[in-house]
Amino acid sequence: MKTPTLIAAVMLSGLTGLATAAEPIQPIEPVKAINLAKVELGKKLYFDPRLSKSGFISCNSCHNLSMGGTDNLKTSIGHNWTQGPINSPTVLNSSMNVAQFWDGRAADLKEQAGGPIANPGEMAFTHTLAVDVLKSIPGYVNEFRQVFGTQELNIDEVTDAIAEFEKTLVTPNSPFDQWLLGDADAITQSEKEGYELFKNSGCVACHNGPAVGGTSFQKMGLVAAYETKNKAEGLAGVTGKDADRMKFKVPTLRNVEMTYPYFHDGEAATLTDAVDIMGRLQLGRQFSKDENAKIVAFLKTLTGDQPQFLLPILPPSTDATPKPQPFD
Repeated sequence: MKTPTLIAAVMLSGLTGLATAAEPIQPIEPVKAINLAKVELGKKLYFDPRLSKSGFISCNSCHNLSMGGTDNLKTSIGHNWTQGPINSPTVLNSSMNVAQFWDGRAADLKEQAGGPIANPGEMAFTHTLAVDVLKSIPGYVNEFRQVFGTQELNIDEVTDAIAEFEKTLVTPNSPFDQWLLGDADAITQSEKEGYELFKNSGCVACHNGPAVGGTSFQKMGLVAAYETKNKAEGLAGVTGKDADRMKFKVPTLRNVEMTYPYFHDGEAATLTDAVDIMGRLQLGRQFSKDENAKIVAFLKTLTGDQPQFLLPILPPSTDATPKPQPFD
């Protein structure tokens, strides 16, 4: 006798594909178990440029939540208009990543949140000075006390709050998720064919799970070398191992139509370019124009509901708040 689970699988098969549990990609689920007060504090900090030396740059500058969680630049612009060394990965669904940054140098969102603040080419502050600014703003002092229940305001609490907010930045309910859950009409026949190509060509070996990536590090250029002027070494910069050179965290493909340009160096301007390069360099396959278009059509079905919330009202500065230094 078939179990209820197996019966459900049979009912969802056919034109809608195999049941969700049998697919290499799973739907994104809404966020659970978060501290709402901490989320609200983290939201303010995420959008607050006073965490930067210039008073102009916030987390949202490079991970813009109206632009798919990126800045749509080849490499980001930091303090004093410094051109960054690498493309900004999306913050959307980043809580599902095995680690943070392209090279995985931060274990989690909390550790990642502290990096840009103190990076001289990004927000160009120090953790001490950033905390001093927050301590000079009564609204923040009170909110930190309410959220953490202590009199101390420190960088550990700052990054904890930012990370809690970032955990909420998931994008469920994409057309592809709806199809996975049984809506046969949620995606078109061409998009279904694109998914079959995506699976059968081997893309799912790296791009799988709810985030469609983000869970492994892979060498850029498995079949043929990837030619780039970008100096990023990938995982080797963290491990010091030559075998890890050009190994980068596999990016999530969720909302990928919004997160152009592509790759760690931002050299692929369009999804069509990215699919072509990945086919040749990673899979040893030259996709035809029609195949490429179908895969791109499938990738666009991965765009989910974007985070919806009111922009925070930031606590006002006081006369005692240290003044920003927009120019060195």
